[in-house]
Amino acid sequence: MPGIPAELTIGELSERSGVPASTLRFYERLGLIRSRRTTGNQRRYEQAVLRHVAFIRASQSVGIPLAKIGEVLAFLPQGQAPTPQFWARASQCWGEEIDARIAAMRRTRDQFTRCAGCGCLSFDDCGLVA
Repeated sequence: MPGIPAELTIGELSERSGVPASTLRFYERLGLIRSRRTTGNQRRYEQAVLRHVAFIRASQSVGIPLAKIGEVLAFLPQGQAPTPQFWARASQCWGEEIDARIAAMRRTRDQFTRCAGCGCLSFDDCGLVA
């Protein structure tokens, strides 16, 4: 059985992470992940980039903007995968922001529920929306 390659092509990274190659190139343009180029100008990614991509996707899934994700990833040394301690610090940093987003979404849900039950026929007439 062949060993795990030290580096991944963009196709391998895409397959293993479940993220389209176009998205990986976008992340690279934003500086969220890095690759080196071969003499044939092909991208090669270190194994640690798999964990970076997982971190990016998990952060996006809770509404963290890519710019903020990049600020946090900048603290990781090149070639190092996020550790459990790193994940915990990121979670702590973003905890208040996530809580605020949850509160705003609950307010929106509650307003929608009130609006759906108010009986007015127009947003112009609705005192809940104004």
